[in-house]
Amino acid sequence: MTAGATLPSTSASPTARHVWTRARGVLIAVVFLLFGALTIAVLRSDAQHGRLDPRSADPYGSRAVTTLLADRGVSTRVVTTIDEARTAVGPDTTLLIAAPDLLTRHQQTLVREVTRNSGGRTILVAPETSVGTLAPGIAADPAGSFDSVLDPDCELPAAQKAGAADTGGVRYLTTGVQADTCYPSNGLPTLVHLPASSGGDTVVLGAPDILYNDRLDEQGNASLALQLLGSRSHLVWYLPSLSDAPATDSHNRSFFDLLPSGWLWGTLQLFIAAALAALWRGRRLGPLVSERLPVAIRASETVEGRARLYRKTGARDRAAAALRSTTRTRLAPLVGIPAAQAHAPEALLPALSAHLHGDGQLLHSLLFGPPPGNDAALITLADQLDAFGREVRRP
Repeated sequence: MTAGATLPSTSASPTARHVWTRARGVLIAVVFLLFGALTIAVLRSDAQHGRLDPRSADPYGSRAVTTLLADRGVSTRVVTTIDEARTAVGPDTTLLIAAPDLLTRHQQTLVREVTRNSGGRTILVAPETSVGTLAPGIAADPAGSFDSVLDPDCELPAAQKAGAADTGGVRYLTTGVQADTCYPSNGLPTLVHLPASSGGDTVVLGAPDILYNDRLDEQGNASLALQLLGSRSHLVWYLPSLSDAPATDSHNRSFFDLLPSGWLWGTLQLFIAAALAALWRGRRLGPLVSERLPVAIRASETVEGRARLYRKTGARDRAAAALRSTTRTRLAPLVGIPAAQAHAPEALLPALSAHLHGDGQLLHSLLFGPPPGNDAALITLADQLDAFGREVRRP
């Protein structure tokens, strides 16, 4: 080897290329997930902006219906807090709750108490978990309607005048109450009209489609919406939000009540994704593979290192046994003894005695004797085994 020659690298540390090769699949998947999430967020933001907001002219807004109501002399007032909604309720007022399920149980009770004897109309848009409190005797069916456009099939005048409408959504069950059930889907209504003894009433609407700007001119949506919302001279449009919570209610809510329901599913999805990633990246049992050593170590250094370990622990018996075993293994083929019988005294010693014409008792002590008592005796044994090996190899 010349002085200028360089040894190949024996480092086992991963190079930048190896890191990129192993991680590029994960990185590409993360980029695609982020891009997909961003795209969905943008699309949902564009589609759901101003949803059921009477001030919004977007496709899912409700400005068109309030404009038509204004032409008929019905004023619309938008409120965003529970206190404003309770104050505005009256016999000449229609209270529309755009998202009843966002109300807490305490808020639902407050709304029910103030609307029960107000003499006005209350319209609940697609309630599910909240319908039992806001409209007692009515429960949401877990299976929704598979049809969007439905026929009225009831005696309610507003439904008969409107005809078919886009009411397909949540279906309802009525128990123990006198109510008009309209627009049935597979036997269950998607619109329920519940009269009150005080002269008011409650309308449970299974879908918000008839209130959307882009759906108002289809079927009998406009007629049904105007009749339901225009029965009183004032319309209070309540847009609940997660931040709308009375001070008395916030003290009774736990930390988990403050978290949106989507966090539960999000956490579950992350847990499943982590489990799948662990299974994917986990090591599997398989055939042995060769692995590059961090550095190249000479055999003599390995022997010296092991000898130092034996010396440090005082393992003279192990060191002597290793020396004698190696000597027997090397000498057995020279005297015609198979390797399988190299450590059998009755086979090896007679062959060595015949080869050297020596004393078998001395050979037994040398090759199969007890361990040395000190380091000096171990060194003497090593020298004797080395000399004996040269003697056997001599022609």
